[in-house]
Amino acid sequence: MLSLPLPVKIFWSVAPTDMRKSFDSLCALVSEQLGQDPLSGHLFVFTSRRRDRVKLLYFERGGLAIWYKRLEEGTFATPQPAASGKSVQLTAEELSLLLAG
Repeated sequence: MLSLPLPVKIFWSVAPTDMRKSFDSLCALVSEQLGQDPLSGHLFVFTSRRRDRVKLLYFERGGLAIWYKRLEEGTFATPQPAASGKSVQLTAEELSLLLAG
């Protein structure tokens, strides 16, 4: 189970992401595409093109961490952005529901 420090903002990236990306590449996506600071303590969620994999990037206690999940069946429901946004801001409850399927 993932425990989130409060208050934390959660940003779900709308664009599909190459799941081979790791810390530096995901940090670049956060900075360039989402316009956020990857070291801010916020949580950033990325999904694969098929929406069967998800990666979470966050900064905790002096270092970056990645949480990764792959579904054996089905896909993650992707939230829809307002207008032409590049991310959707979620609550901890919404993230929990989306990750649970």
